[in-house]
Amino acid sequence: MKKILVPTDFSEQAENALKVAAQLAKKYDGEIFLLHMLELPMELIDPTTQENNSNPPEALFFMKLAHQRFEDMMSRDYLEGIKVHETVQFHEAFEGIMEVSKEKGCDLIVMGSHGASGLKEVFIGSNTEKVVRHADLPVLVIKNNIPLFDVKNFVFASDFVDEGKASFKEAIRFAKTIGAKMHLVYINTANKFKTTSKIEKRINGFINDVEMGEHTITVYNDESIEKGILNFSAKMNAGLIGISTHGRKGLAHFLNGSISEDLVNHAKRPVVTFKIK
Repeated sequence: MKKILVPTDFSEQAENALKVAAQLAKKYDGEIFLLHMLELPMELIDPTTQENNSNPPEALFFMKLAHQRFEDMMSRDYLEGIKVHETVQFHEAFEGIMEVSKEKGCDLIVMGSHGASGLKEVFIGSNTEKVVRHADLPVLVIKNNIPLFDVKNFVFASDFVDEGKASFKEAIRFAKTIGAKMHLVYINTANKFKTTSKIEKRINGFINDVEMGEHTITVYNDESIEKGILNFSAKMNAGLIGISTHGRKGLAHFLNGSISEDLVNHAKRPVVTFKIK
């Protein structure tokens, strides 16, 4: 976590994410790339698209306004001593976030979310879904103000099939980095019921060649995948929930449909996603 990308619209939720990013940057001697995307009409960005060149000053106005907000945010006490890069881009949010994360060599994206009103209420709208689903690097979604981001228990939900092995190993490294105990969980539902012995055999085979460290394995029965993850996380007093995401399918295999967006939306706890590659 040496290079952390934090997209912002200067909202309370975005600042909650920045506060967590600041804690991580201080703890792991990292730096923050604070990114604000200005989604302006093309004629404001490129005056050659119109005969009238009176629009560029409007673009400059928005750029200046963003810079002023950056300066105000940079005065926060929690950013003291951290190297923060101010980045303003005229770009569509999702594409801009992906582009900057690769250009700067970031290894983590930290984003804010409103939660209660759904992911589409997050400042980049439906682009948040795209970031969670498609980002090649881990995405940490923060809802609330967390004065101390010190995760003791990290719940990782999976179906433990081979295609998710690489992302699972990435989650293991993440857990070890933050010093959290990993709690592996398979959510068993009535419509996809499997016996405990069969699931435990699958999980043990899945983690056989992985250096796990301290961990637990649980088969948890519930009405749905989402409810199971949320209820088990509450039971374990988890400080963080982890899941693997699949580019075009949402979550891998057993976590299909809109469960990734629903989980990030409904979980009061922080959620971190890892891309299946």
